Amino acid sequence: MSRSPPQLRIAALLGIAAAIATACMVPYLLALKPDALGMSPIPPTLAIIVSSLQTGILCFLLAWAGLKLGAPLGLGAPWLGAWLYRRPRPLTSSWLLAAAFGALAAIVILGAMALFGMPHVDAAIYTPAAWKGLLATPYGGIVEEILLRVFVMGSVAWLLARASAGEPRAWVMVIAIAIAAVLFGAGHLPLAAQLGPLTVAIVTRVIAYNAIAGVVFGAIYWKRGLEHAMLAHFCADLVLHVAAPLAIA
Repeated sequence: MSRSPPQLRIAALLGIAAAIATACMVPYLLALKPDALGMSPIPPTLAIIVSSLQTGILCFLLAWAGLKLGAPLGLGAPWLGAWLYRRPRPLTSSWLLAAAFGALAAIVILGAMALFGMPHVDAAIYTPAAWKGLLATPYGGIVEEILLRVFVMGSVAWLLARASAGEPRAWVMVIAIAIAAVLFGAGHLPLAAQLGPLTVAIVTRVIAYNAIAGVVFGAIYWKRGLEHAMLAHFCADLVLHVAAPLAIA
């Protein structure tokens, strides 16, 4: 049997985690759109399983591709690699700092909402219960980080690095972080559309607010690896989807 590539086990683990996180997201989504499962032609339980498996397989494939492309540029999941492949662990870590930056990004977003308005005029009406927000937090930290940081950021950085003779220069990472952050914000538009019409102001708010967090997660991914970025994202979502609803309850 041939030896698996260095990223295969990591990608497989991320795919499994993504499938579980997708299933956990269901109560949150149903709070926003109660008839979501009723619109499916298959039984609700089967729909959840199929959706979770689809997301898991997609994340596995994109994680594998993104990790391969990002590895020459120093992007990756060093702690998972050390665990799954018995590689040397990174010499430094910044777990508390990553958590703090994630929470701070969420606080900045909440401040921006207070100053410039909610992502949608009726957003407060659709705020799910805190326990549903808690179940939804793994989705952002796992699925969205795989899609936006591992794959998009890794792919963009790889393309830009090739255009600059393969050198992993700082400007390459800055542009990759910015593009992934904007796409991260745009990726939240379908959910915003379920709350009402998308006006120019709403689209701008949704993209800008989420891009703030995307820049933070991207910088952490670049400097400390995927695991730290996931932690930062998880902590940001804890503030936005758990602490904030509890504070206004």
